Amino acid sequence: MSDRPARRLVVEADGGSRGNPGPAGYGALVRDADTGAVLAERAGAIGRATNNVAEYQGLIAGLRAAADLAPDADVEVRMDSKLVVEQMSGRWKIKHPAMRPLATQAADVAREFPRVRYTWIPRERNAHADRLANEAMDAAAQGRTWEPPEPQSPEPVPHTAPTTHRLSGWMAPPAPPTTTVLLRHGQTPMSVEKRFSGTVDATLTDIGQAQALAVAGRLRDVPFDVVYCSQLKRARQTADALGRDYLIDDDLRETDFGTWETLTFGEVRQRFPDELNAWLADPSVAPPGGESILATIRRVTAVRDRILAAHPGERILIVSHVTPIKTLTLLALDASPAVLYRLHLDLVSISTIDWYSDGPAVLRSFNDGIHAAHLVEPGQ
Repeated sequence: MSDRPARRLVVEADGGSRGNPGPAGYGALVRDADTGAVLAERAGAIGRATNNVAEYQGLIAGLRAAADLAPDADVEVRMDSKLVVEQMSGRWKIKHPAMRPLATQAADVAREFPRVRYTWIPRERNAHADRLANEAMDAAAQGRTWEPPEPQSPEPVPHTAPTTHRLSGWMAPPAPPTTTVLLRHGQTPMSVEKRFSGTVDATLTDIGQAQALAVAGRLRDVPFDVVYCSQLKRARQTADALGRDYLIDDDLRETDFGTWETLTFGEVRQRFPDELNAWLADPSVAPPGGESILATIRRVTAVRDRILAAHPGERILIVSHVTPIKTLTLLALDASPAVLYRLHLDLVSISTIDWYSDGPAVLRSFNDGIHAAHLVEPGQ
């Protein structure tokens, strides 16, 4: 008997219909519980059905995907359907006759694992599965079938292996990528003092203005098809130094830190210790009167989708802030929200992402600030 600890997998699943009942679809994915890497995706259009039927179909698909990867794994199922979670946990009775065979089917797959537990999560924490389900619902509404690409392997995916992604320079893309060059604004008094500065409309310092001019020189000969900018003054002042026309998009603003605005981390730790600990531990928790990390991720995802749809195959400069730029990075890497706390982004740094029409994205550079390194002390 092996003493090796059981592999731990997370299944995230969702489903829905347009009309309830109506054109329905489900989405599910499997993550490595330790790394957060996405190991498999499942989705399908199931014709006309109810939300609950689609949610159960998502659960079944996710459990089957996990069984294909590691039938001896410990599995945690996370869903925003209270009904499915409570019924599968045995706390609620299954009264609707259409649900019983689906619950039985899910239970049969679940018995293949040593342990399966079910966890309810808020909808905003189930965004990946929700996106897959909505794409499947779109297919159902058009009367077609649809499934996302999946990693293909005759053997279970190794413990540390992520899902397959484009290998930059190896795989010929179906079309030229849309390239986003992400530029953080220059120094402000708030950044010098390391204060929470989300919606506070701080202006650039003299060093910040010099940083903006330095990055303008770096980008002078780069041909951009369009420039987008946050509405906040520090971002607009940085964009102004570039000498280019730009479009304002409010969804590129920084996270709203609520009552923590203008405070240092130490001051927040002293005045709001419980709230700060909760915020650091759970991306769905917002600062008092502010915006959660997950809310920021949803907002930035929406603006990303709008910009990519409007400018396919173009080169786009985006002047923004720490959290939106980190969010675009984690979206490109298909990473968990915890990655935001592990990335450092310098003032007027440049990051570049290629977005491909067939789904994958490639992070080409991150936090490149060599053009302004001489203008500020390390850490500022």
